[in-house]
Amino acid sequence: MVTIKDINNVKSLKDVDELVQICRRCILYKTKISDVPGDGNSKASILFIGEAPGEKEDLVGKPFVGRAGKLLDFLFSKIKLKREDVFITNIVKHRPPQNRKPAKEEIKACMLYLKSQIEIINPKLIVLLGSTALEVLFPKKKISKEHGKFIRKENNLYLSLYHPAAAVYNAKAKNILIKDFKKINDYKKYL
Repeated sequence: MVTIKDINNVKSLKDVDELVQICRRCILYKTKISDVPGDGNSKASILFIGEAPGEKEDLVGKPFVGRAGKLLDFLFSKIKLKREDVFITNIVKHRPPQNRKPAKEEIKACMLYLKSQIEIINPKLIVLLGSTALEVLFPKKKISKEHGKFIRKENNLYLSLYHPAAAVYNAKAKNILIKDFKKINDYKKYL
């Protein structure tokens, strides 16, 4: 069992999960039902990062299981990718009330967990789902200009895409997301 003192010395995704369970770094723990640190293959080549757990995710304890998750599963099938082959997480690990956008202090509180997840998994590609994920890691970039583009930062390769939740309610965004999602298969050209 890890303790909050171990935050800079995590060795596994299980350690991250345990730290998220005892986290009190922001107020989101007070209203959460479940911890949603992430789910998937710890040796995944592709890591997906969204904004925050929604209502269904909070109930189940896994990311992207609601309507946006169903669309994400559909997109996986289009490029012959399976959910168990990737790792999926969010910027914040507990649901903000009423699915509001996470506050800056909530994002800052969870960044240690996300950085640990990235280091442990060491993916070849990090897919940023939506404006929050993009702007947290690339503060000067906007999803409207960067969607479908590969970005290299330090030793990591990123691809920014519209968030599936936006595509659930917007046909134009859905068409763009479907087109951009197919670019995931091209990531090896950029390595």
